[in-house]
Amino acid sequence: MEHKKGWTAPALAGGLAGLANGFFGGGGGMLLVPLLTRRCGLDQRRAFATSVAIILPLCVLSSVIYFLRGGLDLSAALPYLAGGLLGGWLGGKLFKRLDMDRLRRAFALLILYGGFKSLFAL
Repeated sequence: MEHKKGWTAPALAGGLAGLANGFFGGGGGMLLVPLLTRRCGLDQRRAFATSVAIILPLCVLSSVIYFLRGGLDLSAALPYLAGGLLGGWLGGKLFKRLDMDRLRRAFALLILYGGFKSLFAL
């Protein structure tokens, strides 16, 4: 899809998504989904799927950097990875059946919950 104003704004948005992933271990999709729907004109389903494709290499890069700097505990991550692979596969299979309005609201609640937990974690 052709971008409305060139590559500068999308590259900047990608950079912000990469920073979010690098700083927080995730969260770049929260920035990308709204931008992909508004700026690129993608429908919600396509924006979610495209966001995942953008975030994957960012997560891999961040993981490699964390690993090389000694900040990644692979033995602690493996059980989550196994469950995450199964959940990702199942989510991908069910994605086309889900009502996008409900999915968008569930995503917003998840973001709010994470923000609330982060603000009030003691």
